Amino acid sequence: MKQIVIFILVFFLTAITYAQNNDVDELVVSRVADYILEHGELSFKDVNTGKIYKFTKDIPEDAKVKFSSPFGEWHYTDGVLNMALINLSNFLDDKKYADYASAHIAFGMDNYKFFEKRYDKEKDGPHYLYPFGQLWTMSELDDYGAMGASMIDVYEEIKRDEYKQYLENAAKHITEAQERLDDGTLVRTFPHEMTLWGDDLYMSVPFLARMGKFSGDKKYWDDAILQIKNFTKYLWDENKELYWHCYYTDLNRNGVAHWGRCNGWVMMAKVHLLNFLPEDYPGREDIIKDLEKQILGIAKYQNADGLWHQVLDKTDSYLESSCSAMFTYCIARAVNQKWIDERYGSIAINGWEGLKKHKIQLDGQVKDICIGTGIEDNMVFYYERPARLNEKHGLGAVIDAGIEVIKLKRAKS
Repeated sequence: MKQIVIFILVFFLTAITYAQNNDVDELVVSRVADYILEHGELSFKDVNTGKIYKFTKDIPEDAKVKFSSPFGEWHYTDGVLNMALINLSNFLDDKKYADYASAHIAFGMDNYKFFEKRYDKEKDGPHYLYPFGQLWTMSELDDYGAMGASMIDVYEEIKRDEYKQYLENAAKHITEAQERLDDGTLVRTFPHEMTLWGDDLYMSVPFLARMGKFSGDKKYWDDAILQIKNFTKYLWDENKELYWHCYYTDLNRNGVAHWGRCNGWVMMAKVHLLNFLPEDYPGREDIIKDLEKQILGIAKYQNADGLWHQVLDKTDSYLESSCSAMFTYCIARAVNQKWIDERYGSIAINGWEGLKKHKIQLDGQVKDICIGTGIEDNMVFYYERPARLNEKHGLGAVIDAGIEVIKLKRAKS
C-alpha cells in the first residue's frame, strides 16, 4: 500500500513539474518572439538625417535610405523568422505573430519597385547592399529560397496576385536558371565557381517542399529529394559523422570545417521536406534514414550543458546558439512526428534546457549567435567569426525549437 501511495505521489509531482516547465517554456518562446515584434519596425531611415519614412512615396528623390530595423530586410534570415512566427501563431493561437509575418511580406512587395527604379548596378554596387535588391535580382538561392518559402506560408491566408507571381518566378528560376552540376546538384557561382555550400540545402529545399504542395507538381518534391541525396554525397564525412561546410568542384575536395550552423541548415532542410512530403511518397523513407543518421552523428558532439560548438568537432570553439537551436528543433520535431524513436527526445530536451539556461536572456534576446559566414580554407576564420546578441541567423530556430520541445514534454506528461 505504501509503495502505491509513493508511486501516485511521484506521478502527480512529475505531472505538476512538466506543467510548470511548459508554462515557463511558453513564456520564454513568447519573449523571444515579442522582442522581434517590438523591435521589428517596418520602415526606412534616412542615412544622413535619421528621418524615418513609413512609405516609399514620402522618400525624397535624392535621399539615401536604409531599413530602420534589420528585421525589415528582404533576407533569408527574415524568411526563417516569418515561418517560425507563423508556427508560433498557430501553436499559441495568437494571431499577432502571423500578422507580423504577413506585414513583413507586404512591406517588401509594396515598396520594392521604388528602389528597383532607382537601382543602378554599376553605381550602387552589389544588390544585397540596396533595399530589397534581393527581391528582384534572384541571383543566388539565399536571395529567394527562404523568403519564397515564407511567402507560401503567408499566401495560405492572404492571396495576392503579386505574391503568386513572385512564387512562380522563383520556382522558374530555381528550376531553369540556378547553377547546377551535371548531376543536378545546386551550386553557387561565388566566391569560387560551382561550389557547394551546405547552407544552400536550406536555401532551396524548404521552398521546393512547399512549392510541391502549392503547385501540385511533384517535380519540386523530386528535386528536393535529389538535393538532399546529392548534398549528402558531396558533404557527408563518414569518419566524423558530420557535414563539411563546402565542396569545391574545381579542386574535387571539401573545405576544412564541420561548421555548426551549416550542419543545422542541412538538418532543417530534411525536416522541412518531411513536413510536406506525403507519407507514401517514393524516397521519403530514405530521407528519414538520412535524418536519423545525421542526428546520431551530431548527438556525439553535444556538450554537458546540452549545447553544440561553433565548429562541432572543436571543443575549444565557442558554444553557438543557432546550431544548438536547429538541432534541438529538428530532433524534437522528428520525435513528435514519430519519424524516429522517442528515445532521441532527451537530446532535444537537453538542448532546450541548455539554451534557456545559458543563451536566452530574460528580455527574450538570444546570445552567442554566429553572424553570417562565408567559406574559407582556414580554421581560424571559423573560430573568429563574431557571435552577437539577437543576431537574426538563429532566432527563428530558437522559436521553432521551443515549440517542438513543449510538444515533446506534453507528450511525456
